[in-house]
Amino acid sequence: MNAPVAAPDDRRLKEVWLLLATFLVAVAGLIYELIAGTVSSYLLGDSIRQFSFVIGVFLSAMGLGAWVSRFVGEAAHGFIWAQIALGVIGGFLAPLLFFTYAATGEVGLALYGALIAIGVLSGMEIPLIARVLESIGATSFRFENVLSADYVGALAASLAFPLFVIPNLGLMSASLAFGTLNLAVAALSLVIFRDLASRAQWIGCGVALLASVVALIQSERLVSVADAALFEDDVIISETTPYQQISVTRFRDRVRLYLDHSIQFDSLDEYRYHESLIHPAMARAERVNNVLILGGGDGMATREVLRHDGVESVTLVDLDPRMTELFRDTDELAALNGGALRDPRVHVVNADAWRFAEDTDAVFDVVVLDLPDPKNIALSKLYSREFYSLLMERVSTTGVLVTQAGSPVYAREAFWSVVRTWEEVRNPAAPDTDLTILPYHAYVPSFGEWGFVMVEPLARRDRPLDLPDGLKFLTPEVWQGAQVFAADTDRVEVEPNTLQTHRLVDYYLGGWDHWFR
Repeated sequence: MNAPVAAPDDRRLKEVWLLLATFLVAVAGLIYELIAGTVSSYLLGDSIRQFSFVIGVFLSAMGLGAWVSRFVGEAAHGFIWAQIALGVIGGFLAPLLFFTYAATGEVGLALYGALIAIGVLSGMEIPLIARVLESIGATSFRFENVLSADYVGALAASLAFPLFVIPNLGLMSASLAFGTLNLAVAALSLVIFRDLASRAQWIGCGVALLASVVALIQSERLVSVADAALFEDDVIISETTPYQQISVTRFRDRVRLYLDHSIQFDSLDEYRYHESLIHPAMARAERVNNVLILGGGDGMATREVLRHDGVESVTLVDLDPRMTELFRDTDELAALNGGALRDPRVHVVNADAWRFAEDTDAVFDVVVLDLPDPKNIALSKLYSREFYSLLMERVSTTGVLVTQAGSPVYAREAFWSVVRTWEEVRNPAAPDTDLTILPYHAYVPSFGEWGFVMVEPLARRDRPLDLPDGLKFLTPEVWQGAQVFAADTDRVEVEPNTLQTHRLVDYYLGGWDHWFR
């Protein structure tokens, strides 16, 4: 049976509580959706695709939940059970996904199973709350008030997630904290509707709340256990920033950096990558006074740039301030880049690379693109014809630009799409002349065969590669071999990458999936 009509004072309390509960459960529901999208993009890549799938599945499940709610006989009773279930499933969503991935290497079934359950339960909430308000004889009840509270809660969650939740809690603690919030809503509802509460609900809510609070208190330990399962080595740093998941591992003297669980360098062989990226371009440029590095927040590329005489200024642009802070202020990490980010010639700018290129009027002798792989549209735009055209306005007439371009083995089409894209870029220094474009590659054990593209506004005669002392990998002989591609990595016909097509994402994902999935 429905809740009996309450006395005026009691009814007013219940009205206020139900509208507040609508706001709170809306906040929790959207946080779960954002956590699911973020974790799936961390573990599965292609954030645009993953968020699109998560949103679609979640909203469809909410629609199913709204329909299912008609079969709930006692609305208040059903609402309380829904909150208990959401507190458990939503609260343990992030731990479930991380531990499942660590144990099996797969996360799809757990992700979408949990997401559907959360969506169904969330979809039941508003219809049930509306029925409870009607059943208690709420004199000022209007359905649009319930919807307004729900939408305001969604707005609050969407603003809080990047600005407060992730920077201060991280994914694991956030999931458990908002699960505890759902359980707190269930507990207060049990108190306010105690005449309808069952013993099973009291016990279920109490046990779930105790388990969630204990897990929340131990969340840092849960993160450590999950990281230990995900990575081969000891995890010395694990932080979730508004931009990415930063993980640093160590085994004896060997240090590795992972961003969103993808390896960025291994201290055992990173010199092969960074020497190949930096020194050919620095040797080709007529001057190296002013250097721009986009990405490379670990400072390794900056370290190699500073080996060259004549460098007066290095501008390092990296989106995530936490990255540059860690590799500047943490002695163990700063030692890996030789204290490069502490050098007075280095100016760190924490900004979006595109926005920086648009806003600056500076012209640079060497421009280095040490950017993450183009595994989603947000990164693909930094490998687009439009961005490359903008960057060429920032390269001096006698300057050189170089970009990392992925693996010509694992993502052969993606690598040559980067080359093809550069071939469509207008040469601002000589509009009637094509840019001089040189693709090359090097073997880096942690990554496999890796490719680079060097671009110059003006063609110049080949000259001996003038390298600084102390390099471990690159020699003039290695450089000559780096420009030769084997038959299975040589050029293929591909399309350029533009903001309209983003063909590079398909090439990149298709190549890596072919090899590793």
